[in-house]
Amino acid sequence: MSSETKENGYPTGNLMQGKRGLVMGVANDKSIAWGIASQLAAQGAELAFTYQGEALEKRMRPLAESVGSSLILPCDVTDDAAMDQVFATLAEKWGRLDFLVHAIAFSDKNELKGSFVENTTRENFLRTMDISAFSWVACAKRAAPLMGPGSSMVTLSYLGAERVLPSYNVMGVAKAALEAATRYIARDLGPSGIRVNAISAGPMRTLALAGIQGGRGLVNTGREWSLMKEDTTMEGIAGCALWLLSDLGRSTTAEVIHVDAGFHVVGVPDGLNEG
Repeated sequence: MSSETKENGYPTGNLMQGKRGLVMGVANDKSIAWGIASQLAAQGAELAFTYQGEALEKRMRPLAESVGSSLILPCDVTDDAAMDQVFATLAEKWGRLDFLVHAIAFSDKNELKGSFVENTTRENFLRTMDISAFSWVACAKRAAPLMGPGSSMVTLSYLGAERVLPSYNVMGVAKAALEAATRYIARDLGPSGIRVNAISAGPMRTLALAGIQGGRGLVNTGREWSLMKEDTTMEGIAGCALWLLSDLGRSTTAEVIHVDAGFHVVGVPDGLNEG
């Protein structure tokens, strides 16, 4: 890897040279999906992007074009025909896919606060699971036929999949399903030489966190209680994704990698039980 850096701060090099991949879920320039895309582009990857709706297209199209992407495709992950069209276009334009980044999740923010038992409706539970977990399965199903040995898929999770966190509720259940799905997808695609992993990122100031009541407090707690006493960085998450999606990640599959400065291992933080 070259020691040079681009203006965006991501290491440049050729780890992804000649590789083509799809990034799903870029919301704006602060989203984790964009951080990952920026690092992949800095290492030579050719990227395609999806968006849902005109509002998101207006925000992400200039970003995609800034890394030389001309494949910017509409996609509603709840619509099978729309999903089929995305991957049919990739097959037509590229003929293959070397990697997939899945960074898609949604839930009604009004149902993320308060009581999980009292506030969760059937309608939002099913919609949250459909968009946040099943879409991962649906994307993997369509991407796999375009992939060969050495290809890789990555999705994004969060600690709420493993532990009870305030104002996360049904999204935590969906992320738990996402992580379980990662293991089963990895089982099915492993014989084809396709690796499948998840990154459990620490809290960051993103559009997704803005939809969670008390999100700023989660960021502060993540820093104060973490082993490294620092915020989770976009560069750290993007670097982990680069490792998993590049040939450096060979032999690593079905893992949930925590990138949160060590916060996930803390039971009781130092000083909390004193006295």
